[in-house]
Amino acid sequence: MNQATSASAPAPTTGASGRGVLEGAFALLRAVERAEGARLSRLAAECGLPKTTAYRLLEQLADLGAVQRSGVGYGIGPGVFQLGRRWQPFPGLRAAAREPARRLAAATGMAVGLNVLWQGHTLVLDWTPGSAASGGPPDGEATWPWYTAAGKVLVAGADPGLPLDPLPGPWQREAAAIRDLGAAFDREEVLAGVCCVAVPLYGAGGASHAPVAALSVLTDPAHRLERLADAARRAGAAVSAALGHR
Repeated sequence: MNQATSASAPAPTTGASGRGVLEGAFALLRAVERAEGARLSRLAAECGLPKTTAYRLLEQLADLGAVQRSGVGYGIGPGVFQLGRRWQPFPGLRAAAREPARRLAAATGMAVGLNVLWQGHTLVLDWTPGSAASGGPPDGEATWPWYTAAGKVLVAGADPGLPLDPLPGPWQREAAAIRDLGAAFDREEVLAGVCCVAVPLYGAGGASHAPVAALSVLTDPAHRLERLADAARRAGAAVSAALGHR
């Protein structure tokens, strides 16, 4: 669609272009997510939509709870959050991980994450909090670089063709060591003062297939990651068994 700056520009008909309307709505959702509180003019310009079309779609999305009016702008609404919390890349993953993650957090006192690879990044599906002393996930962020401990363990076991930047030269040796060990470590590589160990989770296809997710334990530099890895492997094996892995 051509960009328009006039608020009186006519909205396109939608009868023969349902896909275009959906693409416009999703483009607006992405623009709102990138610029929380942005005004109509900016969102319309970013998406290349006439302002009247952008306004109509945003108001419909607001009525559905997908976006919310934020002063004179728009923000992501609770409807998207509720739908997102139900998303999982593998059937039964959240349910299978719930109890083993709870036991692991209780045994270690550390926050435990359930992670997948998404568009070349580490995406945290769920956090199970540990004790108050151990803290929780940094800033509540859901998306992190691929080279977190969870990302490493998933990339090391993934099929070729991941949408990643060129991997560092020594990565193949590190990936082989991760596969042999069944765990990956992050020693303050992503955030200062934050360390992590992660183990792969497998579905019914078995360990010869790519892992479907990773279980991670968040800690600080004072703890030995190798010791946490043993507990994480046991929890990971329980999750994989619940997913049908043998």
